[in-house]
Amino acid sequence: MKRKKWLLGAGVLLVMTAALILTKRWKPNSVAAGRYPVQGIDVSHYQGEIDWKQIEAQGIDFAWIKATEGSSYVDEYFQANWKAAEQTALYIGAYHFFSFDSDGGTQADLFIRTVGDLSGKLLPAVDVEYYGDKRNSPPDKEAVIRELKEMLERLEAEYQVKPVIYTTYSVYKKYIRGDFSDYPLWIRNVYVPPGPSVRDWTFWQYTDTAVLEGYEGSEKYIDRNVFRGTKEELKEMLVSP
Repeated sequence: MKRKKWLLGAGVLLVMTAALILTKRWKPNSVAAGRYPVQGIDVSHYQGEIDWKQIEAQGIDFAWIKATEGSSYVDEYFQANWKAAEQTALYIGAYHFFSFDSDGGTQADLFIRTVGDLSGKLLPAVDVEYYGDKRNSPPDKEAVIRELKEMLERLEAEYQVKPVIYTTYSVYKKYIRGDFSDYPLWIRNVYVPPGPSVRDWTFWQYTDTAVLEGYEGSEKYIDRNVFRGTKEELKEMLVSP
C-alpha cells in the first residue's frame, strides 16, 4: 500500500512539474542557462527600435537581428537596429527566416543584398522552423533539404563560412539531422535543456519570455540564448575580413 501511495504521489508531482514547465510558470532553463557565461538575444521587428547600449549594459554579449524572410520580406527595423548595434561592443549577426514556399537561391540573394558585408560579424544564421499550417502539413522532406542546401551553399560561397542553422526539435528531427551535420547548430528548447537526441549544439535559445530594458516594440518579451563556449571562443564564430 505504501508503495502504491508513493507511486501515486510521484506521479502527481511529475504531472504538476510538467504543467508548470509547459505553462512557463517554472523555468528550469534559466538555472541551466546560467552555467554558460556568454549570453545573447535575438530580435526582430517585434521588439521595435532598440537601445543597444542599454541592452549591452544588462550582461548581454551577442545578438542576432532578423534581416530577411523568404524571397522578398525585409524586416522593417533591421537597418536601424544593425547600425545602432554596431556602435556597441556586442558581437552581432544577421539571420534569415527560411520559407518552405520559396526558392533557396532567391532567399539567399535577398539576404546578401540586404545585409551586405559581414566582416567581423557573427556567422549568418538561417532560421528553419514551422509556421502557419506547416506543423500539421509538413513540407516534403526532399524538397526542403534541396532548397535549404541551395541557400546555405549560396551564403557559404558569398561569406566563405558555414552558416548557422537555427531550428526547433521537431524540424531538426525531420529535416536537419543527418543532412547538415557540418553546420553549427542553434537549437531552440524553451522548456528543458537540450537532450542527447540533439547533436552537439553551439547556441541554445532557452527562453522566449525574457524581459529586458531597452526596447518598446509590440512584443514585451525577448528571446534569450547562450553560447556553448567562452567569449574568446565566440570570436571564432566571426566572419573574417
